[in-house]
Amino acid sequence: MDKKSDFEMIIIGCGIAGASLAYFLAERGITDILILEREEQPGYHSTGRSAAVLVEFDLVPSTLQLKLLGGQFLRNPPTDFSETPLLQRSGILIMLQGALWKQARQMIPSLRQSGAIVEILNQEETVSMIPVLSPANFDGAVLLPEDGHIDVNELLWSYLRHAKRRGTQLRCEEEVREIKTDQGRCRGVITSRGEYGSRWVINAAGAWAGKIRGLAGPSPVQLTPHRRTIITFAAPEGMSVSKWPLVTDLSHDLYFAPESAGLMASPMDEDPVEPCDARPDELVVAQTIERLKELTPRLVPESISHKWAGLRTFAPDQAMVVGEDPVLKGFFWLSGQGGAGIETSAAVGQIAAELILDGRTKLIDAQVISPARFAV
Repeated sequence: MDKKSDFEMIIIGCGIAGASLAYFLAERGITDILILEREEQPGYHSTGRSAAVLVEFDLVPSTLQLKLLGGQFLRNPPTDFSETPLLQRSGILIMLQGALWKQARQMIPSLRQSGAIVEILNQEETVSMIPVLSPANFDGAVLLPEDGHIDVNELLWSYLRHAKRRGTQLRCEEEVREIKTDQGRCRGVITSRGEYGSRWVINAAGAWAGKIRGLAGPSPVQLTPHRRTIITFAAPEGMSVSKWPLVTDLSHDLYFAPESAGLMASPMDEDPVEPCDARPDELVVAQTIERLKELTPRLVPESISHKWAGLRTFAPDQAMVVGEDPVLKGFFWLSGQGGAGIETSAAVGQIAAELILDGRTKLIDAQVISPARFAV
């Protein structure tokens, strides 16, 4: 076993955020990288439990910008990056009502100017596409025909495969227990297996990001994990759903989509929780059924095939948290991706690499996502 104890970069967490950063750092020639993952395999929590779709629509401007940038990579990754396509263009249908519908229509010109393929559907056109919907529940819909399902396993392991080829080390089942500091600067970490020095420590610990920073003392950065629940069930007998897009009702908090031979659905719950190995709450599962009954009664399942939950971590303003800590130098945040971590990973990983190596990026206004905004 390699006994090396000093690295240029230490990344805490090997979900999609940590893996993407390792890839983009390696692409810039940084080979002295250690990724520490407390679980027995990468992507165990949020990354492995996500619906994993590209949706080039978001009411948070900075997240929308990152989705558009991430989508470019997913559609046209570098030659030999992945062994199979990363994106299945199955489509995304977003229904809205009232003020949200007005806001969505105002966003369309800028979305198209950014290169997104967007169609506006009226009630009749939407129902003709998804016949289980009722016009009473929405005023119109946004269709993103070029968006759809991401092969998250292929994306995660492609990031890691290329990073490891360039020298990145991944150590699983190794938990960070202390952050080493000296004169206001982060100097490394102490784990369940040893002590490591590093010029940069990157906090890509997902729902545990706040806990990790807390090992070094108080921080103005605020993050809260939230639980998201998903169920799967058989499609109604005689109903063909395999070619449906993912359907989201933003005004009534429900989405459903084809899943294997049936359907998956979520009430889009965001209940604040402590970082944990998330499990579905039975009350939320029942709420999912009730919401289906209210909005799409023809889809109400006789039984549930499977249910699970994952964690989505947000800052109070919903924007991501990417940049050097405002108090502890050498400690870098790559956190707060909410539910957009997979689809934005290529953009956020590149931005983080540029901020670490160059101190700036041209891809986004770094102040909008900087942790320094919490110190103002």
